[in-house]
Amino acid sequence: MNESQHTEWKQTWRDDHLKSICGFANAEGGVLVIGRRDDGRVTGIANAHRLLEDLPNKVRDMLGIMVDVNLRTRQGKEYLEIRVPAYPNPVSYKGEYYYRSGSTLQRLKGAALDRFLLRRHGRTWDGVPQPGVSAVDLDSESLERFRRRAARSKRLGAEVLEEKTPGLIEKLRLVEGKYLKRAAILLFHPEPDRFFSGAMVKIGYFAAESDLRYHDEICGGLFSQVEKTMDLLLTKYLKAGITYDGIQRVETYPVPEAALREAVLNAIVHRDYAVAAPIQIRVYADRLLIWNPGELPENWSKEKLLSQHPSKPFNPDVANAFFRAGEIEAWGRGIYRIFEACGQAGTPEPEIRVEPGEVWVEFTYSKSYLESVSSEEKIPGASEKITQETTQEAPPKASEKTSEKTSEKLTEMIRETPTITIAEMARAVGKSTRAVEMQLAKLREAGRIRRVGPRKGGRWEILGESDE
Repeated sequence: MNESQHTEWKQTWRDDHLKSICGFANAEGGVLVIGRRDDGRVTGIANAHRLLEDLPNKVRDMLGIMVDVNLRTRQGKEYLEIRVPAYPNPVSYKGEYYYRSGSTLQRLKGAALDRFLLRRHGRTWDGVPQPGVSAVDLDSESLERFRRRAARSKRLGAEVLEEKTPGLIEKLRLVEGKYLKRAAILLFHPEPDRFFSGAMVKIGYFAAESDLRYHDEICGGLFSQVEKTMDLLLTKYLKAGITYDGIQRVETYPVPEAALREAVLNAIVHRDYAVAAPIQIRVYADRLLIWNPGELPENWSKEKLLSQHPSKPFNPDVANAFFRAGEIEAWGRGIYRIFEACGQAGTPEPEIRVEPGEVWVEFTYSKSYLESVSSEEKIPGASEKITQETTQEAPPKASEKTSEKTSEKLTEMIRETPTITIAEMARAVGKSTRAVEMQLAKLREAGRIRRVGPRKGGRWEILGESDE
């Protein structure tokens, strides 16, 4: 027998051991044995009867809780068992909070202490009211895009979606009293990082661990962060491998788009926003890593995360909004969907690492993808050929009709939402972002649309039509 989550051994009593009792009370409960060495051997204690009377009162006075202290005997040696129940309310020792994790005792501080205290009071970080901001400060375009998504998903009634902003926010349970919850600011405020440091995504391309070639920061509401992150990854950071099925050109990303999107969604929806560090996505020539400052649900292990499990979101108010928008499911299937997408695409399954305060998801590129990219780079004039194919096509007439219908759809979406992203267009028309980019390039060449302003924060314009 060894020390564990629920068992700890001490050879003699010291008042400092009250920290261990505090840790058991704040975790799952446990037994503190006095008179036993670290190797489990019973040594006994000389003052067992005095401690049997003193310890219950000392624990009550110092920690405010009740414990059972039992006298045991083994081979003529007396020792004590202090049985500590798990307490639903937070327990402190001299103003500090301790927590039993595995066979170790942790002093809670910073974000970990905030999480613990909120959880003990039946709250989550994203559900805390935030003074100093109101519904009029939220981004109207983000809210309208949410309404369109929710209408397509049919997870909110039409009468709710027709509500004005205060009513809609209330129906989404993003209000407490006269205050917006933190989740409302994360979801719909144009600058949530003004209130919560690190509420953003950073992407960097690394030629080597210490060789950062270029990087981007993605800010704004969480729905916008998902779309902009996917858009940048697929158009700037990931290179599609090129193969041909007869005369049909086939482009394959090193990470299946569905798996990548699910991983990005999981990171943004379930991260710990109390930690002032952004989500970090590191892209290499042979792999992609997503680092998320987050925690698994209490008492969960990596094994439980990777097996069938119920939905237990870290930020339930944020997750509810993403569910209503049709972005995620409510069945705890996110990890399964990542592995499923990789299996269907024939790419390696990602490695998931869970460490204290952080979660890593690492996608390794397949050998066939690396070979296709390598062979493409070796072909003289390959890059010129790709550029030409991107801007010039001579498809059959049936494809021309399909292309024109897609153009009409894209034009209508731009007319309705000038700030719409390429990723949003791709999802709406059911095509890849690369295909949409090609179609937009044709529309620009034909003088039908133009892009005004930077990629981030700019807008589309339909030429020949006046602004209303």
